[in-house]
Amino acid sequence: MSDAYRDAGVDVTRGYRALDLMRAHIQRTRTTGVLGSVGGFSGLFDIGDGRVLAAGADGVGTKLKLAIMAGKHDTVGIDCVAMCVNDVVCCGARPLFFLDYFASARTEPELVAAVVGGVADGCVEAGCALLGGETAEMPGFYADGDYDLAGFAVGITGRDDILDGKGMAAGDVLVGLASSGPHSNGYSLIRRAFGQRLATDAALLGALLTPTRIYVKPMLSVLDGGGVRAAAHITGGGFFENIPRMLAPGLDARIDKAAWTAPAVFGEIAAAGQVDEHDMFATFNMGVGMVLVVAADAADRVLDSLRASGTQAFVIGDVVAGDGAVLL
Repeated sequence: MSDAYRDAGVDVTRGYRALDLMRAHIQRTRTTGVLGSVGGFSGLFDIGDGRVLAAGADGVGTKLKLAIMAGKHDTVGIDCVAMCVNDVVCCGARPLFFLDYFASARTEPELVAAVVGGVADGCVEAGCALLGGETAEMPGFYADGDYDLAGFAVGITGRDDILDGKGMAAGDVLVGLASSGPHSNGYSLIRRAFGQRLATDAALLGALLTPTRIYVKPMLSVLDGGGVRAAAHITGGGFFENIPRMLAPGLDARIDKAAWTAPAVFGEIAAAGQVDEHDMFATFNMGVGMVLVVAADAADRVLDSLRASGTQAFVIGDVVAGDGAVLL
């Protein structure tokens, strides 16, 4: 875990403990059709005829504090969609629809419309429908001017097409897809690192509000050609938490940090917050928002396809024998 993130108020070990305590409750809801167990990037449900639904839920987090500070509400909806659909596509599913949840002390129609406009932008980019949602007015619960935004996405794939690590072996290649910045993770640490500078540095604030990149279309374009074994969406917990979730048993991910150049904003965060390299990689995506495990003989084709779609991609390492670790 990241000591710096914990010092900023986010202790991921509490989340792990909460999940452990929830497992028994989740298990007693299990019905025919549920595939796998809790802990994947998406929940999977077999609907028959060889088809599987994939579902993911997420929010925007304290990045909303920056949007409120800047008075810029038209892009956080993209973040909300991206965080969900990027999880769904990790298992190889095509997103079908999205629903959002907006809550505040008092409904401001123009603000809500701006936020939902961003949600719609994200849905268009992901190729899914905004099917509906909920707007909640909760005076006395939220402070005036604050709001929260969350949502969930549902996608579909073939049962035989699920990206679950099958065929993964030592010698496979790790392909990284470039991020647009911190995406929607680590903002409690970012706010602690920069402090009052966020209120005076418009360029920094604007850079930090860059929306999360949506990987659905480039991802789906490479899956048709085969060779992709698994995918990891690099969100909260950075490399150390997310990459092991896609590894098959008995394998490690060996990362070559010199294979790409992280956006300058990550260096600014590290310097301003005095955050060491381990904690940066344990909190942020460091310029790589999605990682694919690809058969070595398919790597060039996958890279060419991603680049043809306008996605910056690069080989960032390989898979080696091990016990599920990330080797930096």
